[in-house]
Amino acid sequence: MPTPTTKQETLRSRLPDPSQFVPEVAEIAGAMFKATGNGSIPQTTISLMQLRAGQIVGSTYHTVRQTGDLRKAGEAEERITAVASWRDAPYFTDAERVALELVEAVLTPDPFGERVPDELYAKASAHYDDKACPGEAPASISER
Repeated sequence: MPTPTTKQETLRSRLPDPSQFVPEVAEIAGAMFKATGNGSIPQTTISLMQLRAGQIVGSTYHTVRQTGDLRKAGEAEERITAVASWRDAPYFTDAERVALELVEAVLTPDPFGERVPDELYAKASAHYDDKACPGEAPASISER
């Protein structure tokens, strides 16, 4: 095995592999990988979402990994560095913005309401098809 040459190559998660404790995790991870790779959401958008998730939860491992993956994919440095401040940044499409908003909603507790309110679900549904937004729409949306 070659010796790592950069800090990114030596960066590893400190958490143990959960599949050694809960073997079903591997099946779930495989299903999630298949679902996110079904083409309904562009890979760049998924990577931007994963970068934002890493930032929100404070995971250096995921933040560095996704940043590197986005760079390897040829993503503009301005877009990568602006993910943390995406609301003000002019670099993202409306579809990417709603995806980033969804990540924040899911990963940030809201003590006064739902994490993903009907309005946000409706915005996501306007940009992504049922394959990308599975499940039934909230009753207030599906009745419209």
